Amino acid sequence: MKEIQSLPFMDVDDLRVGVFVHLDLGWMSHPFPKSQFRIGSPEQIATLKGLGLKRVRWSPLESDSDVGQAPPVVLKGVVPPEPPPAVPPSAGSLLAAQPSAVGLSDPAVRLRVKLSEQREQLLVCERHFAHATAAARQMTDLAVKDPVKAAQEARSLTRKLVTDMAGDQDLCIRLLTEAAGDKSSAHAINVTLMSLLLGRAMGWGPTDMMEMGIGALLHDIGKLDVPERLHHSESHFSPSENKVYEEHVSHGVARARKMGLSSIATLVIAQHHEMGDGTGFPIHLVNDRMSMAARVVALVNRYDNLCNPHLLSRGLTPHEAIAQIYAQAQHKYDSVILAAFIKMMGVYPAGSMVQLNDGRFAMVVGVNAARPLRPNLLVHEPKVPRHEALILDMEQHPQMSIRRSVKPLALPSDAMVYLSPRQRVAYFFEPVRSLDAEAEMA
Repeated sequence: MKEIQSLPFMDVDDLRVGVFVHLDLGWMSHPFPKSQFRIGSPEQIATLKGLGLKRVRWSPLESDSDVGQAPPVVLKGVVPPEPPPAVPPSAGSLLAAQPSAVGLSDPAVRLRVKLSEQREQLLVCERHFAHATAAARQMTDLAVKDPVKAAQEARSLTRKLVTDMAGDQDLCIRLLTEAAGDKSSAHAINVTLMSLLLGRAMGWGPTDMMEMGIGALLHDIGKLDVPERLHHSESHFSPSENKVYEEHVSHGVARARKMGLSSIATLVIAQHHEMGDGTGFPIHLVNDRMSMAARVVALVNRYDNLCNPHLLSRGLTPHEAIAQIYAQAQHKYDSVILAAFIKMMGVYPAGSMVQLNDGRFAMVVGVNAARPLRPNLLVHEPKVPRHEALILDMEQHPQMSIRRSVKPLALPSDAMVYLSPRQRVAYFFEPVRSLDAEAEMA
């Protein structure tokens, strides 16, 4: 992974057949079979330009030997045209290609380049999430009129997620600025993403992850057969209303059978509200009678519902949600899975508001699942305009530590405006990168 990150960038206008490119995009954002390939036709170049990219990483060693040095073909009796004037490469391209030799020693320039890169990375994650929620919405609509096609769409979306998570590189769980799409689709994607990441962290194979992911994506499909006002359990429900709400599980199982889902995926739908101590529904199973995939999804589903309840005013911060599950409900979940989940998300998951050991306030915006105690932070710096704020990697600042969690409403007013806590918490994932421009300049 580090080798890919060290590759130079090339402006898309300079691409040509024979260049071997590495796309910093996930499965939802390009039509190519792989994210690393040698350009074989002008049509592929046109497709890359159509993605809206300004530049891409490329590998000189894996590109055709004549890339960048082919002499012009001169036909006898024909005067070759004058070459076009050279266009100077962007500062970002130069910095990525030769950071020590381009003369960009000005810290302000390097900070601007780093800020631009961080914004691009966030936009990529947000675009992936938006595409995924749109696909989930389309899949739900298909479930009514064409359940088999809906199952195919669910499998396709889950396969893309599992494929993009493949490999041994560390992944960063990234907080998004806003949750795209309707609440039900955003919830389905959040639960699916975190369940798959947890399965990956526990060493599951692609087949098990695939079937769990399909079940997670469709865990609430039975709500299509329940009145919308009863989609979310409320304390004021009458016994009959609560019974109708709980029936979304059996409706979901019926739809899973129409879709032809596997037993693993169907059990996830059937058991995602069961609890390890027998207090769940619909049939009060205990851990030993629940499938392993259902145990994962039940925990992740609860976490996301605590962070993103139907009434946002009741929402907990990610840190509060983790703390509540551990303190009040750990007996309701598989202890091994809960420990793996807390290790993956961190004590301060992305979206948590914290105060640092130097008194500053910050928002956790990314967590390296392999090193969750050193997250990435957006720090309140009154002297730095909000639009110029850099994300800091705690790995690069060993002297920095988190003193405590802070409720958003307890933040000073200026920190509240600067950090802008999220009403809806949404995540996506990306390969771990160094986010600290100051460390790179040292």
